[in-house]
Amino acid sequence: MKKLTEREDQIMQIVWRRKAVFIRDIIEELPEPKPHYNTIATLVKILVTKEFLKSEKIGNTHQYSPAVDFEDYREGDLGNIKEKYFGNSFKQMFSHFAKKENFSEDEIKEMIKIIKSKKQ
Repeated sequence: MKKLTEREDQIMQIVWRRKAVFIRDIIEELPEPKPHYNTIATLVKILVTKEFLKSEKIGNTHQYSPAVDFEDYREGDLGNIKEKYFGNSFKQMFSHFAKKENFSEDEIKEMIKIIKSKKQ
């Protein structure tokens, strides 16, 4: 799966959350300082070319919606991270986060419960 740049990811997060947007909707949700309309329009066109977004002409403008499901992208992205940084080992990846995070007792119990439910 193709990768998103940081700005493309920022745009896709908005589109995934809202389901369908116009360029002005994207700009509205971006933090200050707001980027120029043409900048976002160019990035949106790139996302259409990369097949992350679908475009539908409505009147004299376009509405954009996700062409890639959020869950599918996240799964692929996490797989790439696991492969690139953890030797394709979920155990190593999990160990890394377990050492770095300060999990509460309840969070640990919930994770154990989830892991045990996957074994059944």
